[in-house]
Amino acid sequence: MPPPPRLVQDVSCCSGKVCTCEDCTCPSFLSTTLTEATATALADGFAALADPVRLRLVSLLATSPDGTARVCDLIAPLHKSQSTVSHHLKVLGAAGLVTGRRQGRLTEYRLVDERLAALRLALAEEHIHE
Repeated sequence: MPPPPRLVQDVSCCSGKVCTCEDCTCPSFLSTTLTEATATALADGFAALADPVRLRLVSLLATSPDGTARVCDLIAPLHKSQSTVSHHLKVLGAAGLVTGRRQGRLTEYRLVDERLAALRLALAEEHIHE
């Protein structure tokens, strides 16, 4: 899978100044003027989540005992075919929200916590520096 889109560092902070934080990857669009590149990266993540099946996949992965699941583990809870589950995992992976690791013939999927945190923080009221 390709690496997740990286959010741009050069954004205007809620204080009206340009953010100079080296690792500022989680700007809040409610209190920060986003650059086009940052807005695109955030929109890609939100677009991937704008589907009920993909939201359920994220929920299933987040609540799985070890934080991982294989496609065969997700078919029954979703009531979807293997190809449909795989397609939605591919969309989430392209948006940088999940990653897969081959285990023999199967792939274990897990959430990319940093990417989900960036989307969550983008909805925050204030610009947060972690």
